[in-house]
Amino acid sequence: MLPNAYPAAQRVMVLYTGGTIGMQASAHGLAPAAGFEARMREHLHSQPDLVVPAWHFREMTPLIDSANMNPAYWQQLREAVIEAVDGQGCDSVLILHGTDTLAYSAAAMAFQLLGLPARVLFTGSMLPAGVADSDAWENLGGALVALGQGLAPGVQLYFHGELLAPTHCAKIRSFGRHPFARLNRQGGGVPASSLPAALGYRQPRQLASVAVLPLFPGIGATTLDAVLGSGIAGLVLECFGSGTGPSDDPFFLASLQRAHDAGIVVVAITQCHEGGVTLDVYEAGSRLRGVGVLSGGGMTREAAFGKLHALLGASLPTAEVRRLVELDLCGELQPGH
Repeated sequence: MLPNAYPAAQRVMVLYTGGTIGMQASAHGLAPAAGFEARMREHLHSQPDLVVPAWHFREMTPLIDSANMNPAYWQQLREAVIEAVDGQGCDSVLILHGTDTLAYSAAAMAFQLLGLPARVLFTGSMLPAGVADSDAWENLGGALVALGQGLAPGVQLYFHGELLAPTHCAKIRSFGRHPFARLNRQGGGVPASSLPAALGYRQPRQLASVAVLPLFPGIGATTLDAVLGSGIAGLVLECFGSGTGPSDDPFFLASLQRAHDAGIVVVAITQCHEGGVTLDVYEAGSRLRGVGVLSGGGMTREAAFGKLHALLGASLPTAEVRRLVELDLCGELQPGH
């Protein structure tokens, strides 16, 4: 459906988390800086032809380089979005965020805000506002214009004129105006017929401990045991190809079996840029399934990581978490657009 088929935003809350877009020079290099609201107002006032919806501004605390983003900060963001929508009557939220972990945060919010009737749009920039050839104002202005033209409820990412689904994209470049791209991931799951009440955006969330481990030639049980024994409740296991791993290593498989028996949820995704996981194609994959590893289908690392955080943080029974991992909750297991 075309974006303008949805109602235009009337009241936007801008949440400023820091990131490159508002950075200024410090003694140790570029650093997040306060006072971005005044700079934003000055710029938009200087662009009378740029038609944007009414907006309000909230500076998050602390302001961070997005390399320092973490799940506890996601909790703050989630609460700020809910306050803006349910408490202040905003129909849209624009989150200004550093690019390094922007795709992670956008994917996490897609799962943390299931059922939210408002639009949440993430954007940022590769160069700070005010420097030569910066993309900051074009991204910020473009995001506001996109909201003013009407977007579907839910979470999206805006960059350089393009809207991206957060559960299907990743930062693939550390330079230029097009750092983000949609990944051609395949391998779906059946949409959930209904969502547990605990996953509704108004429901409380607990912090969950989730890790990501890429497989590599020669990885053994010692490495896996160290990760699984670190207190995590969930693991995104980045497998080879369509979901294979060292299935001839009985100690490796035994480690995964112990994790399953201990209630640790392990989800397999592919390391490949395209495609997805189908654990039953090769024996090396079916043996992973046999010790309790779940299929992440075509989920990106960011989507799988955010999904586990949301499911585990909702305090659902482990069996329900395992069931929902392989069901589509917000498009993460459907072909990207």
